[in-house]
Amino acid sequence: MSTPAGLYVHVPFCAVKCPYCDFYSNPYRRERAEAYAARVAENLAAYPAELSVDTVYFGGGTPSILPPPLLGQMLHAARRRFSLAADTEITLEVNPLTATPAALDAWRGLGVNRLSFGMQSAVDAELHRLGRRHTAAQGIAAVDRAAAAGFQNISCDLMLGTPGQTGESLAQSLAVYAQLPIAHVSAYLLSIEPGTPFDTEAMRSQVPDGDAAALLYVQMAECLEQHGFRQYEISNFARPGFESRHNLKYWQCVDYIGIGPAAHSCFNGRRYAVPSDLDGFLQAPRQQEILTDEEPYTPEERVMLGLRLAEGIRQQDFSESCWAGLLRRAEPLQRAGMLWIEPDRIRLTRQGFLVSNSVICSLVE
Repeated sequence: MSTPAGLYVHVPFCAVKCPYCDFYSNPYRRERAEAYAARVAENLAAYPAELSVDTVYFGGGTPSILPPPLLGQMLHAARRRFSLAADTEITLEVNPLTATPAALDAWRGLGVNRLSFGMQSAVDAELHRLGRRHTAAQGIAAVDRAAAAGFQNISCDLMLGTPGQTGESLAQSLAVYAQLPIAHVSAYLLSIEPGTPFDTEAMRSQVPDGDAAALLYVQMAECLEQHGFRQYEISNFARPGFESRHNLKYWQCVDYIGIGPAAHSCFNGRRYAVPSDLDGFLQAPRQQEILTDEEPYTPEERVMLGLRLAEGIRQQDFSESCWAGLLRRAEPLQRAGMLWIEPDRIRLTRQGFLVSNSVICSLVE
């Protein structure tokens, strides 16, 4: 039996776009959101009914900005079309300001069982510089409400290397996160993307440099692990059993379906991309660009994705000659403290995680 696929639904709406974000989104309008949800349901109906799915992920954008009936419409379409496992992980990305008691109860009623809060920091000055609309107190209260509503699988985002961030301010955020009723933390290093409002020399001058960001990363990783969060991927930490099952599919090269503008899929040996165009999606929701109809995962891509995981890459996923070449190139990296070479796998050390791009390039050259 093949491994069940994952379903990703991109919700391209935000109340206000954050100045550092380059993900595709549009201002929220109720009538466009209603049309969008209907097109998602229509798109889902085009997939094979026998397909087994065990994770659903609503990302964005701000999925929690949608009225619960629209989320329910899309989930109902997925349940009607696919064979959803009884223990399907259903994740909703949440802006803390949208997590009202009524919304939390509605999400639970729809079967959502995992919330991912875009908290980013527990320091008001950092949130202000990031252009976030919620305060630290509002973020904390939203997470507490979610736990009180019965959600046990809660994740919070934490941004590193943000303007003005220091070891002291990061420690303040980490102390708060350690006390929250959460089981998962996604810690992202701020990347200033071209064309965003953050893309200025003035903003770049306020961001910690590479060495300082590396120290923040180590500080974060060590603190989270001291509080029971195991690092299972470069940017992700979880209490045992609470790893993101959906995101693991990307790194483990498992099929996934992406619905909505700007979503990507890897399904039945092909890669697809939906154009980043809400109007086009509303007019022709099944329009997709085939990115490749060759082998979806080359050995090089398996290395790049697999080494993001703490468990690393496995010998069984490569040909004998390919694995021999990887071992040969890995030996000097192990001597440099970047890798561990084990009998049937290769994995990064924490030092290797800090320079993962260069380590991976050395392995796949």
